[in-house]
Amino acid sequence: MPSPSALTPPAPTSGAASASAPAKRPPAPDRVYAHIKQAVLERRYEGGMLLTEGELAAAVGVSRTPVREALLRLEAEGLIRLYPKKGALVLPVSAQEISDVVETRLLVEEHSVRKAAAAPPAGLTDRLEELLARQRAEAASGRLAEVAVHDRCFHAEIVRATGNDILVRLYDQLRDRQLRMGVAVMHSHPDRVAKSITEHARILDAIRSGDADAAADSVRQHVSRVRHLVRGDLT
Repeated sequence: MPSPSALTPPAPTSGAASASAPAKRPPAPDRVYAHIKQAVLERRYEGGMLLTEGELAAAVGVSRTPVREALLRLEAEGLIRLYPKKGALVLPVSAQEISDVVETRLLVEEHSVRKAAAAPPAGLTDRLEELLARQRAEAASGRLAEVAVHDRCFHAEIVRATGNDILVRLYDQLRDRQLRMGVAVMHSHPDRVAKSITEHARILDAIRSGDADAAADSVRQHVSRVRHLVRGDLT
């Protein structure tokens, strides 16, 4: 609780020092966690790679203790498996995981896009158009990780448009897996980037025209291709 003197105006030097104070850094375990997770999702740490505590500590500039904390969190999320005295193995994406993600996406996204096409919420088509423009710009610059992020955002925007918070939370649980698979497809099948953007444009056109059947059909074809492309790359 502030003292009475804290209620008086601060001296000019104190105000200047406060204004120039650097932003507080996240705790060390959080920095390690973010570093490893981003590298796994972008496939800089690929499936099958063994990570050691010493290498990770040096990469982030911390001791080994926060590295251990971060690795435990990532193991709980299913991205790595810890081996005592050896390190952490980045888990490859399995055929079963691919199938499960695609099945769940189809269930959620077909319903969502039908609802969006039948009664698009205000601003939805503008937001989707903006995400498409970002994907095109990032693809032109070769920023595949960013393309994958906005690819996922495009689909998530349609799900959020349902206004169903439970459905949105379910879909958000797929986020990391979607990003990892998306980056894998784009690196292994560069031609898919332009095709994916074209398919997104087709989905958007169906929503604009209010054609729920065409929108659902476009989503089904688009998402189903992921199963075959990722499985061919990773299994």
